[in-house]
Amino acid sequence: MSSQQQKLTICIDRGGTFTDCIGFYGKPGAPGTREFVVKLLSEDPANYKDAPTEGIRRIVELATSQKLERNQPVPTDAIDSVRMGTTVATNALLERKGERCALVITKGFKDLLSIGNQSRPRIFDLAITKPDVLQQSVIEIDERVVLLNSAAAIDRVDHKDVSGAKEGISGEWITVQKKPDLEIVKQQLQKVYDDGVRSIAICLMHSYTFPDHESMIGDIAKSIGFTHISLSHSVMPMVKIVPRGTSATADAYLTPCIQNYIEGFTSGFDDGFEKGTTKLQFMQSDGGLVPVSNFSGFRAILSGPAGGVVGYSATSYDEGEDPVIGFDMGGTSTDVSRYGGMFEHVFETTTAGITIQAPQLDINTVAAGGGSMLFFKNGMFVVGPESAGAHPGPACYRKGGPLAVSDANLYLGRLLPDYFPKIFGPTEDQPLDVDIVREKFAKLAEEINAANPSDPKSVDEVVYGFIKVANETMCRPIRSLTEAKGHNTSHHTLAVFGGAGGQHACGIARNLGISKIILYRHSSILSAFGLALADVVHEVQEPSAEILSAESIPGLQQRVDALVKSCTDELAAKQGFAVSDISTEVYLNLRYEGTDCALMTLKPAGSWDFEGSFVQLYKQEFGFSLSDRGIVVDDIRVRGIGHTMSTNKRLTPEDELKSLAIEDVDEDRECESTTSVYFESGREDKVPVYLLHKLAPGTRVNGPATIIDATATVVVEPACTAVVTSQHITITVGKGEKKKITTEMEPIQLSIFSHRFMSIAEQMGRSLQKTAISTNIKERLDFSCALFSSEGGLVANAPHLPVHLGALSHAVTYQMNYYKDDLKEGDVIMTNHPSAGGSHLPDITIITPVFDKSKIVFFVASRAHHADIGGLTAGSMPPFSKELYQEGAAIKSFKVVSNGHFDVDGLKRYMYDIPGSYPGCSGTRLLRDNISDIKAQIAANQKGINLVTSLIEEYSLEVVQAYMRHIRANAEGAVRALLKEVVAKHKGEALTAVDYMDDGTPICLKISIDEKTGNAVFDFDGTGPEVYGNTNTPESVCYSAIIYCVRCLVAQDIPLNSGCLDPIDIRIPPNSILSPSETSAVVGGNVLTSQRIVDVVLKAFNACAASQGDCNNLTFGKSDKDHGWGYYETIAGGHGAGPTWIGQDGVHTHMTNTRITDPEIFERRYPVLLREFSLRSDSGGKGYHRGGDGVIRDIEFLEAGIEVSILSERRVFRPYGLHGGEDAKPGLNLWVRHVGDKILTLNLSGKNTALFGKGDRIIIQTPGGGGYGAPGDTSPCSQNVIHQKPVVVKASGSLGAYREMQEST
Repeated sequence: MSSQQQKLTICIDRGGTFTDCIGFYGKPGAPGTREFVVKLLSEDPANYKDAPTEGIRRIVELATSQKLERNQPVPTDAIDSVRMGTTVATNALLERKGERCALVITKGFKDLLSIGNQSRPRIFDLAITKPDVLQQSVIEIDERVVLLNSAAAIDRVDHKDVSGAKEGISGEWITVQKKPDLEIVKQQLQKVYDDGVRSIAICLMHSYTFPDHESMIGDIAKSIGFTHISLSHSVMPMVKIVPRGTSATADAYLTPCIQNYIEGFTSGFDDGFEKGTTKLQFMQSDGGLVPVSNFSGFRAILSGPAGGVVGYSATSYDEGEDPVIGFDMGGTSTDVSRYGGMFEHVFETTTAGITIQAPQLDINTVAAGGGSMLFFKNGMFVVGPESAGAHPGPACYRKGGPLAVSDANLYLGRLLPDYFPKIFGPTEDQPLDVDIVREKFAKLAEEINAANPSDPKSVDEVVYGFIKVANETMCRPIRSLTEAKGHNTSHHTLAVFGGAGGQHACGIARNLGISKIILYRHSSILSAFGLALADVVHEVQEPSAEILSAESIPGLQQRVDALVKSCTDELAAKQGFAVSDISTEVYLNLRYEGTDCALMTLKPAGSWDFEGSFVQLYKQEFGFSLSDRGIVVDDIRVRGIGHTMSTNKRLTPEDELKSLAIEDVDEDRECESTTSVYFESGREDKVPVYLLHKLAPGTRVNGPATIIDATATVVVEPACTAVVTSQHITITVGKGEKKKITTEMEPIQLSIFSHRFMSIAEQMGRSLQKTAISTNIKERLDFSCALFSSEGGLVANAPHLPVHLGALSHAVTYQMNYYKDDLKEGDVIMTNHPSAGGSHLPDITIITPVFDKSKIVFFVASRAHHADIGGLTAGSMPPFSKELYQEGAAIKSFKVVSNGHFDVDGLKRYMYDIPGSYPGCSGTRLLRDNISDIKAQIAANQKGINLVTSLIEEYSLEVVQAYMRHIRANAEGAVRALLKEVVAKHKGEALTAVDYMDDGTPICLKISIDEKTGNAVFDFDGTGPEVYGNTNTPESVCYSAIIYCVRCLVAQDIPLNSGCLDPIDIRIPPNSILSPSETSAVVGGNVLTSQRIVDVVLKAFNACAASQGDCNNLTFGKSDKDHGWGYYETIAGGHGAGPTWIGQDGVHTHMTNTRITDPEIFERRYPVLLREFSLRSDSGGKGYHRGGDGVIRDIEFLEAGIEVSILSERRVFRPYGLHGGEDAKPGLNLWVRHVGDKILTLNLSGKNTALFGKGDRIIIQTPGGGGYGAPGDTSPCSQNVIHQKPVVVKASGSLGAYREMQEST
């Protein structure tokens, strides 16, 4: 070998708990390759300053047999390259310890990144906590770029007729309405620089296509002396100013931290890195390596776990075999991903509250790994999401930490201290602490048995219960990840890695129905090993706005060729790759016209048939295609790959397994020892322990057994069989013996069934989203799916739309009473009428009974918002409706499927003929979409039926129904406890409150609580009569508002079901605004009055000041029969303060949580100019804790004849303050109207419709939130403190994005 070949390649994964290091002489998996493995604590300041440096020092010592002193620079003459995955950027983001930075943004948008998409992170938290923005200050630049034509524009302008029109990078034509004054800009930047800020992010409206203004400002910043300048069009040239702005800000915030870390890291070595004789490369979030000079903060978020995905893809997947689920369970996180021959990327994710636009592997953090903390709460076993972290870590780490999953594995014998690194204690030489773990679990078991004296459990049973709950907690999102992409979870191989993965592998696989597990021999350090297999990447991307067609392809090909050349030049000329080692992948980011759902589509080999590839991909993802719509090219992306350590040897086990002679292990000769391990069937005292390096390839180990590697423990459970190859352990998973579950309440099973029931509702939701056609369902997720008992009681509901929570149960109960015994298998019911449990008419509910042996045992239901169902106006939400028929089709009950037959004629009659027969009204304008979406709802219900049936087959009907009742009782108990606590504080006195709609209608509430039983009466006597308008509210919506409030007040994650309302008797006066007659209009009640009900309930409980109490429903559009279009949004406001929190600014509250359209998308689609979207200063009520501010939204219309409607509240009666806190400012809706040569400013009032002219503006100033406690008071009613759970920050891939959408619809 040459001297160069003899040099080391060292790969390092710095995780939250451990830093894993592996060094190679040669290539991974190649014959004759020597390996050196080191595992050490990531934080150990008493012994070393930096774990990666220490790991490299130890590897060099092992490889060269030379002693290297810790206090001396590490020599690099024996090192060819260092490859690293690091959590530096992630930690800086999580802990908010990045560089001070400033944001430069277009005038009118100084608060845009604070408002974000206006949704709140956790819908049931009264104390809304939003992560802090990264920028320290904001500079508004008086500049503006305007798109020449929007997609909806009817009066289209030819760019040739516009002086100064310019073509942007995307092909869109723009005009510069206002050019920045560079002298003023320089003064603004100088002031920030003088304040000590050295890093800035620049993000201007439409700079993705016209970056000139950003570049000008960047040049000025450079001349002033800013050391880091992030230009958003360079960071990520994609449309959407909010994620592009947060990405640029994240880069400005994190990259200096990365640079500081790199400087500190390289200072621990000689000058090899500086000279370039030793290469230093870092893993990016997309799974590719980059040289240190190209490594940036916003692309480093998943630097650590990305190596694991590369590792298992190369060591576990074979072409033509089952795809692989990666299960990476480490000390502080559990990450799941999927590989089926190509890396799956996502392009917009939110981590620690910061949305980042960048290609990232679709890695989803689903739990806190071995550090997931264990709790017994409200009678249930709870695992996580809180983490013990690396410091103090689990109790067994000898740092005074809490009980965690790792402790449970230690107690049960699944972790063996004798074979675990002895790196604990003050001198780093002590084993895991078994004694403290036994002591703590004994105490916890006492607590659990005291709460359940009729069914005492051994400590073994308690601890194993936590393992079962942990496994189910992790399985639930794994099912969601695979089902969401159209794949059957059980048709996968499970690739297990991470230090804790081997202890849970068999249990996870068995729960998921997976029969095959693969563990690579470096499974516990696979993220580090994956770095050795990774390639160097360089990506370039440009925006586009082309329609994919034969005419546009030549232009797209030219742009692709230029980007390919750019990638190749970078890798060849600058990074030294031979052209033969470079390949490129070409992608177009494609979507159907009129949709938001873009799919990054790979160019097919030897062809430009992107359309065929996109349609196939779309069908795979969603189950259908939209053949009548054009395909839009949003982005052009080229990924250049420099192949590095590839080897011809396959690293998967399949070929070797085919040729191996398999023989059972010789237990007498090869068993190292025996140990006691607890399994489902009980404790086994003589479980054999084998050392992996002593097992020859072809050895078969039947469970139960424990296999120990140098850095991992693998538990082979009973009925499972492991086969050892030269590089892997493969495990075949048998069904195993399951403990018989009885109908008696058992807290472990209670937790598991809670997850299983919720999983059914979630998978129904995924099915509905996939198969629905409309934007409301597919992209806004405006739907709910739920499971009900045979009596109609809610069992589980997902996603959580507050306005649907109680209403769905009413709908099911109504149909039960309506049909009585006239429901058969194959029947499906459709309903939307307010008197039949509906909310407002566009929300159509589909209900299907679940039969077992010809008897109804459950119901499943889905409710979805349809884009149109007829009535006075398009969208079926008329602001001035007076009668229900004016709002569209109203259906009390209709068997849309009877005996398996889909009644399309009946559906047309109900949806089109009947609503169109009323004066001034139309039938549905979107019948084809209605039919498609109703079929999708029926399919979602069938998915639920299949899952319920499987659950019954697994456990028996009696057990499943028993646990449905137990979970309901659990929720009921939590609510009773809350009510007893409240009545004790108020010494038996009734709670009363009143608030008013803007028309003066009172909503009155008196709550009487029985001190002994916790029963309560919510009496709305005194509430005003129904109105001749549309703010009437169905009773079911009132129930939804109450169950929402109760869930918020309990302030813990209780099962959300009808048990929450079992202690409550709700009394609503008939023919009131809360119980209107059957013909009353209700569209405003669903979105406005529901908010006032919440205000009244929370006021009665003295919980917090009022939030904005409004949704600010804005609609506008044109009714042109050939080119008509419409737009609908709800707008955020102020959040009410409370005893332990200040109000949040600019956020949606209570019964709604809808996202708002990004300003650039808004202007791209519609003929509008968004002049301002900012916080409304001082609109929140003053107080000891101030209320949150509302927002200002100023929209200018660029065409004449646009009909604008506003449906809003709190324009008269202010959101109340509490305990001396001041009321917030009410909202205000203004019309800036051009009349001849005059400009008038008119008050539109709370509810109005008008025809706006070109240049007219609507300015919506939303209400603030009330203040809490008198200003200056030092102790405002501390006895009423409501304790809120801290927000647990999670990394997110596609699951995280779906979860956020699910809670912001």
